[in-house]
Amino acid sequence: MESILDSVIENFEKLSLEDKEFTFDLIRKQLIEAEREAIFFRAQEAIDNFKKGNVRKGTVEDLYKDIEDD
Repeated sequence: MESILDSVIENFEKLSLEDKEFTFDLIRKQLIEAEREAIFFRAQEAIDNFKKGNVRKGTVEDLYKDIEDD
C-alpha cells in the first residue's frame, strides 16, 4: 500500500518548477506556523505551571542539589 508521503513525493515530482517553488514556500510557511503554535502552547503550559506553583526558583547550584537529592 502506497503511503501518503510517497504519493505527495510522486506528485511533487510531476509539478513544474514554478509550482514546485510555490509548494515549497507554502509548506515552509506552514511549518513555521506550526512551530510558532507549538512554542505558544509550551509557553502557556509553563505559565500555568508557574501560576500553580509547580516551578522552582534557584541557582544552578540549587538545581544540582535537587538532582543529587532525587
